[in-house]
Amino acid sequence: MNADTIAIGIDLGGTRIKGVLIDRQGQVLDSTYVPTNDDGDGGWKEAVQRTYEDLSAKAGEMPYALGLSAPGIPDADNTCIRFMPGRLEGLEGFDWGEYLGHPCQVVNDAIAAMAAEARFGKAVGVRHAAMLTLGTGVGGALLINGQIYQGAFQKAGHLGHVTIYHAGEPDVTGMPGSLEDAIGNCTIVERTQGRFASTHELLEAHRKGDAFAREVWLTSVRKLAVAIASITNVVSPELVVIGGGITEAGEDLFGPLSTYLAKYEWRAGGQGVRIEKAAFGDLAGAIGAAGFALMESERKQ
Repeated sequence: MNADTIAIGIDLGGTRIKGVLIDRQGQVLDSTYVPTNDDGDGGWKEAVQRTYEDLSAKAGEMPYALGLSAPGIPDADNTCIRFMPGRLEGLEGFDWGEYLGHPCQVVNDAIAAMAAEARFGKAVGVRHAAMLTLGTGVGGALLINGQIYQGAFQKAGHLGHVTIYHAGEPDVTGMPGSLEDAIGNCTIVERTQGRFASTHELLEAHRKGDAFAREVWLTSVRKLAVAIASITNVVSPELVVIGGGITEAGEDLFGPLSTYLAKYEWRAGGQGVRIEKAAFGDLAGAIGAAGFALMESERKQ
């Protein structure tokens, strides 16, 4: 049996469901967006189904792999999200392959973003890499020996929940002073004492010379550098890919991050980790879900 040559990827996000049809080189053949409709009655399930039916119709008679990315921790066989408290009621334990009538690889959304980079983007040909997605929260993923590493209980790579400050407030997983709380948009109101409602607003004030905004922003970037330096001491990646909406800060992020990393990273023999902005933006989760499904299809040949 030959591996599939095309794949459908669906990204179940909090506000939108994004779908793509791609070939094995990662070229997007078609894409679609629909509202998530997370209104408590499971309307997002039907929205995913409509997305799938639309893209499978466009695939025609060609056999395809199917992947779906979503927040949470998948089960051991990547058939469903096993743990996702507090959002998308009904997601936990929901078997997407059975519902959609086609085998489906279900992955964490940050794992999907790493799959996109590993197969088609900045991590192509890289053996050891880490991924951080900076947005409402902070997601993460690991690539070890060229393979995405999910670890025991499929929990590996939750890099947003490493601790930066032991006496900080607990985050959603119970970790005190986590990286997610240090730079994720979810805590911007608390970090700015109510002055800013979003990281975008904070950055605008920083660029206009607001000293308070500058201090808050640079503190967050410094903590990000400490986290990355810590990650390099644990898994020693050659590359860290950073994605998510906060990367739109551009040089305001990557400039000070480089400066802080030079201070905190242990560069044994002068060797330091390479930092790259992710190649894929809004469609990263969908492309990655499709890429992950293709990887699994090929692995089983």
